[in-house]
Amino acid sequence: MEFNNSVLTNRLENLVISRVDMELMTLHCQQCHVVLADSFGACGEVQALDCIVCVTVTNKVKVSESLERGTRGQMAHCLYNGLRCGGCSCVVGMVIQCAPAHLDTFRSMFLLCKANIDCYVLNSSSMVKASTLCFEQKSLKQSLKKIKHQCEGQLERISHLEKRLTYNNEASFYYC
Repeated sequence: MEFNNSVLTNRLENLVISRVDMELMTLHCQQCHVVLADSFGACGEVQALDCIVCVTVTNKVKVSESLERGTRGQMAHCLYNGLRCGGCSCVVGMVIQCAPAHLDTFRSMFLLCKANIDCYVLNSSSMVKASTLCFEQKSLKQSLKKIKHQCEGQLERISHLEKRLTYNNEASFYYC
């Protein structure tokens, strides 16, 4: 446990959380703990860059106006804008503008570097390092299957309630 800005939080350093357990979370700057994004905007990760892919971020994320050029590793031959935290101005990620084929699908998306991000997991009320989490993409088929299962459960409950109401109405009609 640590006391941080008048909020008592659990900090779990070596916790690995499955995708199911971490669905609701906020992504914070590791330096100043400003909220940068949430799990609703996160849509996957780029393991080669150790980055979380986000469709949206908060207005506390500042996009650099100047283009930078990647010169080594996976970022070689890429043009990108840096992302900085609006609270402490530390670098938190990038937005790729031009990239070779292996990174082309991530153009114009917010890539938050896991090394600079902490995550507050709502279900467990704990702050964990983003590097300990898996942000793998869930397939649309898997998501639709889960929604279908939930809808079928709700339909079954509604059908049961409808039968009870019909039975109660018929019973009260005979007593009148």
